[in-house]
Amino acid sequence: MAVLIACFGIYVYSVRDIEPPKILDSSIDNVSRVESDSNSYSLGNNWLQQNKYGLYEMYLEGKPYERGVIYGKLANELLFAQEKAFTNEIKRMIPSESYLKFLRYIVGFMNRDLSDYVIDEYQQEIYGISNSASPEFNWIGTNYSRQLNYHAAHDIGHALANMMLVGCTSFATWNGNSVDSELIVGRNFDFYVGDEFAKKKIIAFYKPEKGIPFMSVIWGGFTGVVSGMNLNGLTVTINANKSAIPFGAATPVSLVAREILQYASTIDEAVAIARKRTMFVSESFLISSARDNKAVVIEKTPDELDIYDPNQQQILCTNHYQGESLALQKLNQEQMNKSASVYRYQRLIELMNQHKPLTPQKAATILRDYKGLGNTDIGLTNEKAMNQFIAHHSIIFEPKKRLVWVSTSPWQEGAYICYDLNQVFLNSTARNPLYQSPLTIEADTFIHTSSYKQLTTYLSLEQQHLNHQPISPMQIVHSNPTYYDAYRIAGDVYVSLGILDSAKWMYQKALTLEIATENERAQLNEKIEKLH
Repeated sequence: MAVLIACFGIYVYSVRDIEPPKILDSSIDNVSRVESDSNSYSLGNNWLQQNKYGLYEMYLEGKPYERGVIYGKLANELLFAQEKAFTNEIKRMIPSESYLKFLRYIVGFMNRDLSDYVIDEYQQEIYGISNSASPEFNWIGTNYSRQLNYHAAHDIGHALANMMLVGCTSFATWNGNSVDSELIVGRNFDFYVGDEFAKKKIIAFYKPEKGIPFMSVIWGGFTGVVSGMNLNGLTVTINANKSAIPFGAATPVSLVAREILQYASTIDEAVAIARKRTMFVSESFLISSARDNKAVVIEKTPDELDIYDPNQQQILCTNHYQGESLALQKLNQEQMNKSASVYRYQRLIELMNQHKPLTPQKAATILRDYKGLGNTDIGLTNEKAMNQFIAHHSIIFEPKKRLVWVSTSPWQEGAYICYDLNQVFLNSTARNPLYQSPLTIEADTFIHTSSYKQLTTYLSLEQQHLNHQPISPMQIVHSNPTYYDAYRIAGDVYVSLGILDSAKWMYQKALTLEIATENERAQLNEKIEKLH
């Protein structure tokens, strides 16, 4: 057995570094960026700048490898910062060096054939970006292997033990449910890999050699799509669904979404692209189309594909399937029964009804909502709320007008700034400012309240606890008194101090509040049983 394990380890180690694509013309490697100031660079017609809200804006054009190289050169510091933040958070979550090495081999094995499932265009682009990656992270793999594998982080994160790092919410309305019958789309991208990871967001505007110009919200080194709109008025957002653990590589979800955004103008074209790609996790793609004047959800598993179309004037999506062929799937039923997805969906229905007819401003109000069903207080950061105060970004689209609003810090509480894709691609050199100031949706007044101060106190204490630093159990409870997990943390602190009666009281109190998932409820009961 030991020999077999050793052979397996050697095999996995040998396949973890992926062979890069062949590049016929690499002359772009020798070109350097021009620095305008500390936060603004250009290279040919391409540029990167930081706006007054702290968001980075980047414009890229040209052939795949050229785009990638230019991306890497323009955003060199952002690549490093993002990889540092990502790896630091992984080390915090998994402090064991030996287990990290083991996971590296497992991920390497799972993704050993990853390049076979990524079209050559995106391989070349990612390879170009990887040329600017730092050798500091070579303990994970070569520059190219790492950058390619990072595009599957979304997939692997919620496939390995169904961690569900992406508990997102999205919706679309049109015709009678929207002012002026406009098609309006909103979404929160609740992908959380630590606060540092979310700090340096990039609003990328791509004008590729082939396909349709598009915008996408990304982070350093990432060229896939999680939220975006193209110049023909088609939008793509992705929502994770419960998946079985994969045993082989497939196309990363973000690159399927990227291909749809770059090459589809209608819902039928989007479906055709999704149908021909193999994925190793389950995902929902909310697709809206100005040409079709509607939206649908493409529900896709590693084995099946369904189109959810309620034939109404709105569509909602959280983290479970709704179509006839996949709704009754065992894993989906488990997700609906045990997760926060159905509750959040029901709350979304309430909010959509409260705010009809929808406008972009009302869409922002929905995306910022932190209450429970019936406007009840379920505690701040509860996964059952629209706004969990962890969003990497929040975004609103008006596809017919080619307008997109992107949230600014903190989370979706800051202003939503608006970009007009027609204007951006009509004159890509007009950069100061790039966003449309008159269309800004102002910051939420919540950030000026005492509740917001309590929230920041709670998050600080929660982070200290995660970092194994001492905290006051009563202080964390008082900072978020209606949130079950504040009492769970307080109980854990009391256990570590040997004050078991107080720990039991905290756990029992948590059970009386709105708990996000059945797994967390079971864990609280187990903690109480152990105290007995």
